[in-house]
Amino acid sequence: MKNWNIYLSGEIHTDWREQIEEGTKAANLPVSFHAPVTNHGYSDDCGVEILGAEPDKFWHDNKGANINAIRTRTLINKADIVIVRFGEEYKQWNAAFDAGYAAALGKPMIIMHGAKNQHALKEVDAAALAVAETAEEIVRILRYVINAELDVSS
Repeated sequence: MKNWNIYLSGEIHTDWREQIEEGTKAANLPVSFHAPVTNHGYSDDCGVEILGAEPDKFWHDNKGANINAIRTRTLINKADIVIVRFGEEYKQWNAAFDAGYAAALGKPMIIMHGAKNQHALKEVDAAALAVAETAEEIVRILRYVINAELDVSS
């Protein structure tokens, strides 16, 4: 049976990734999950920590973004499915970029967000093959896609 590589992009302030991972484990789905670096401090400062300080904040951020892009691009390129979560509280420009990158590569995408962001994300949603609000819905989508099983009791 194929092992599916799934990339989990998006907000880092809730446990949505863990919910999806636990749900797929409970459903015994053959999946491997990958994600960006979710330690905010590491992600912001990796460039200057590795390559040296920058007096200009633009170049500080640029170094970090470029190093993070090595991971992100590699893992999105290898993904069978890209799941992008947009939270309610913060603007996730990086998640929008990841969604655009995945769409340009023709990767199947599942977008996750609440009703509050529906209008703002209409173009992102249009590029997705599914738009969900909950981790449970995503697990059910994955179960259907991977095992052709539909749990009608949920």
